[in-house]
Amino acid sequence: MKLTVRRTAIVAGLAIFLGLPLLFYALGEAPRRTVLKEAFSILTLLAFSMMLGQFFLARSNETLLSLFKPPQIQKVHKYIAYSAVTVILLHPVLIVLPRAFEGGVTPWNAFVTMITSFDNLGILLGIAGWVLLLVLVVTAWFRTPLIKRFTHRYRGWRYFHGGLAVAFTSIALWHAIDLGRHTDIALSTFYVSLTLAGFALLARLYLRAHPNKPRTPPVSEGAAS
Repeated sequence: MKLTVRRTAIVAGLAIFLGLPLLFYALGEAPRRTVLKEAFSILTLLAFSMMLGQFFLARSNETLLSLFKPPQIQKVHKYIAYSAVTVILLHPVLIVLPRAFEGGVTPWNAFVTMITSFDNLGILLGIAGWVLLLVLVVTAWFRTPLIKRFTHRYRGWRYFHGGLAVAFTSIALWHAIDLGRHTDIALSTFYVSLTLAGFALLARLYLRAHPNKPRTPPVSEGAAS
């Protein structure tokens, strides 16, 4: 029985974070381009969706914890992070790479023009999001020495990591809505809904780590009563 529920949870997760973005893409009205460009667009959409899915692997997701062991969830979290982060960090390159198969502007010139367009808010958001993601990856990779040197405990590291994830996701989502070719109203609403739900789960985890404890009266107050 539990195995069936696990399979159902996996299928539901794949349907939400992979199936729905593909459906929105297929139903979108953005003009189609070359196969290579569309493949890169789909890859980026799915990578961002999987990044949003990371919030739902938090320990505050009690339904998931009741079905899978924490080491299993952590392993999935890492595998998704490695693959999705790689695609998103390569996103600027994937945008200009098709230029190599077209006439006119070279990929390098297109890349330089793109990252120096400081009058474009969407570009600035993209650069800021890319830098935040890089910091997120580097600090996650060197987690153990960072904990020992700065936070001295895992809880401090978790807050730092979660804060970076929230900052990156917020900026990346804004960038995607502002410049994304396929982020129409339907897909934008879907991403915003997932983001808010993911942030709520993360906030629940942090608030649960610091429950409001009743105030313990001083000894004098207790004796007076």
